[in-house]
Amino acid sequence: MRIRKHFQKTLTVAGVCAVLLGAAVSGCSSPAHANTSYSDSGSYFDTIITITVYGRKNADLIQDCFEMADRYEQLFSATIEDSDVSRINQANGSFVAVDDETVDLLEAGLEYCRMTDGVFDITVGALSDLWDIRHNPGIIPAEADIQAALNTIGYEYVEIRGNEVALTHEGTRLDLGAIAKGYIADRMKDYLVSQGVDSALINLGGNVLTVGSKPDGSPYQVGLQKPFDEMNRTIGAVSVSGQSVVSSGNYERYFELDGKIYHHIMDTSTGYPVDNDLVNVTVISEQSTDGDALSTICYSLGLERGMELIESLQDTEAIFITDDDEIHTSSGIGDTVRFTETDS
Repeated sequence: MRIRKHFQKTLTVAGVCAVLLGAAVSGCSSPAHANTSYSDSGSYFDTIITITVYGRKNADLIQDCFEMADRYEQLFSATIEDSDVSRINQANGSFVAVDDETVDLLEAGLEYCRMTDGVFDITVGALSDLWDIRHNPGIIPAEADIQAALNTIGYEYVEIRGNEVALTHEGTRLDLGAIAKGYIADRMKDYLVSQGVDSALINLGGNVLTVGSKPDGSPYQVGLQKPFDEMNRTIGAVSVSGQSVVSSGNYERYFELDGKIYHHIMDTSTGYPVDNDLVNVTVISEQSTDGDALSTICYSLGLERGMELIESLQDTEAIFITDDDEIHTSSGIGDTVRFTETDS
């Protein structure tokens, strides 16, 4: 595997692909010490959430974060029948009164829809449901059904009027899966900081967001894992303090048919999973909402256009992995990422 820093610097490292794995957190042996870490996990949004804080006085805040996750699931999930998103999807074009934060998330998603001219589109729900990659046993939908689903996609069909939301086109359905976890992570971080937490780690199924540095002042190390690797081996790590690390790629949810991977990131122009030279994109940013959306966007855009977008943004870096086993990093990434070198 070769590593390219914005298409220039080339090194040799072990492994084939890179993706967010997690972060190692350590504490002191004395349970009363402020450097002792406390962690717990729960299942929300069909994923595992793990919250880690330091100091016994902060341990009870973990449960508060889980309560936040439960509340957000009741608002944003497209599979819970009475969630805000489901009620909007089922309203047949009528306006639905929703929570303030549902409006906030929709507006954040719509900003990225407009910025990408629909490459990223939160109204992809009908197409995502048609493919149902998570449960698909290996069946490609009929072309007529794909075209019908494509006809429902259009972020301009989302109309927001104060705290009321409507979908103005028949069959249009919201799917906030490409941005919701990032938004939730940001809100959890806001809460922990408001409670005086200086060091914490929030992991929403691989979307990692850090609060400050570790108590000893060192950064968190977020592992980069090889996709499709059953041993969960890593090829390196990203060092972050107070930042978000989010990955998207074709290894997360997929099925394989006749040697071809069909994954969950949909091309809103073709109706099929995105088909380009990328395997993975990892985005390092200040806000996890941005990292969540941008990792999907950059994967959809491909290497050249995705890198161009990242280079145009402040306080945002990225790692792109192509299917020829090359790692490309944005120009400002510096010492943030460390890869394992090998003679192979």
